Amino acid sequence: MAKIKMSKNVASIDMTAMCDVAFLLLTFFILTATAKTPEALPVTTPASTVEVKLPDTGLVMLTIGKSDGKDKVFFGMKDRDVRAKTLELMAAKYKLSFTPEETAQFALIDEFGVPIQALKQIIAMKAADRNKEGLQPGIPLDSLDNQLKDWIYTARQANIELGNDKELDFAIKGDAKQEYPNIKKIMDILQDQKINSFNLVTGARGKDF
Repeated sequence: MAKIKMSKNVASIDMTAMCDVAFLLLTFFILTATAKTPEALPVTTPASTVEVKLPDTGLVMLTIGKSDGKDKVFFGMKDRDVRAKTLELMAAKYKLSFTPEETAQFALIDEFGVPIQALKQIIAMKAADRNKEGLQPGIPLDSLDNQLKDWIYTARQANIELGNDKELDFAIKGDAKQEYPNIKKIMDILQDQKINSFNLVTGARGKDF
């Protein structure tokens, strides 16, 4: 008896719809993604298993690290309104003047590390040029010219004058290789202004079992 041969038809799947979906998703992610802003003073934070999210608003970040072999401290604020008001108060204290355009541009700068006398030059630069390594010497914090103390004080004053009920939060972001006396110097400046609660920024590390 003759065997019946079954016809072998290769099944085909139309992938057009799948490709359309893939390209739509790719386009969506490209358009909604934001480029990471380069840090003015890159640091490698010490590792920790503790996970506490820093506040999205009302935060002052004090970054300490090494650049060109020198210890430097940078100052940053989350809220643009507080930045602009802080600059206004600092300019009055140091008898300097900034135009409304310079103040508006300063409000866009997340972090900086120069004496206030050199701030105009930094404001006038493009972001890419501003964050070049070694360009910013750090904020003075020695006994003769402690501008970091003044920035902290005026930032708190600006926050109050803007009518914000919540006090500013402070965080210290130090390089893992930074020596403790340098970190303690910043802690002392905070504690001299009765700021006894602040965060120490660390990097994520897996838990050991």
